[in-house]
Amino acid sequence: MADTAFFCPLSHEGILAVRGSDAGKFLQGQLTCNINYLSPEYASFGARCMVKGRMQSSFRILPEGNGYLLAMASELLEPQLADLKKYAVFSKATLTDESAAWVRFGLHDGQAALAALGLELAPEAGSTARREGLIAVTVSTGRAELWAPAELAGEVRKTLAGTLPEGDLNPWLLGQIRAGIGQVFGPTREQFIPQMINLQAVDGVSFKKGCYTGQEIVARMQYLGKLKRRMYRLAIDQQALPAAGEQLFSPVHGSSVGDVVMAASTGTGCELLAVIAADAVEDGNLHLGHLEGPRLQVLPLPYELDRDREIQR
Repeated sequence: MADTAFFCPLSHEGILAVRGSDAGKFLQGQLTCNINYLSPEYASFGARCMVKGRMQSSFRILPEGNGYLLAMASELLEPQLADLKKYAVFSKATLTDESAAWVRFGLHDGQAALAALGLELAPEAGSTARREGLIAVTVSTGRAELWAPAELAGEVRKTLAGTLPEGDLNPWLLGQIRAGIGQVFGPTREQFIPQMINLQAVDGVSFKKGCYTGQEIVARMQYLGKLKRRMYRLAIDQQALPAAGEQLFSPVHGSSVGDVVMAASTGTGCELLAVIAADAVEDGNLHLGHLEGPRLQVLPLPYELDRDREIQR
């Protein structure tokens, strides 16, 4: 179904809301993305890092009402709220879990369904369209998120079902993997710096915005460091899905050389994103779970890492 038109509820994520007169100023000092780039017509990926540059969460962020909404893995909401609230004490910003206030759908080749709702999206990633409380965001080629206030969700779902077949979450996640969009989940919280999941390649990191928590480490890696581990797309010939955080091994190295970011079924096997040591990828001998585990095949990503372009953001 990942290659055909469908829609599905994005039930794996929740919504963290930051509202108030200081919401933008507060978030600008906490997140990797540049809040000043956001607008009613543009949403962004981003991350919140600890001081050592490791990500506590990654998310899509967009402005809404008197603040901002961050969609992230549901299991990260409570710990991320608790951490951010410690820094928001002296700001006129209120942080809450608004997951129950919104219902989100993923659409693959859903232009006709969006048009039936009066929404027309530009093809560029991050482009946003709004109408009567609904928000649509281009995620990647042919893929869009639709955000609906909970009170409108029933009618929205009925409209979507009149145009598209409903699927489950797996094909949506497979599309995300094929788009090379990594994500932090509970098992990988505080494990990766943003560049390890190629967040800077999908405009989730700004190197011109100034200071934020973890910025020194993230900037140093981009300008001065050599990233020894980064995210790759892979395939494996097994039905069981690897879990986020599951380790990869190389007999050449004799030890763990990487960690699974996320995985999805293809019907005949699995595709996954994983953060792997670059020299282990060059050896071409990667195995899941242990040194003699199932062998992994490296697949292409739809983008190239380009340091010069990335630092212009």
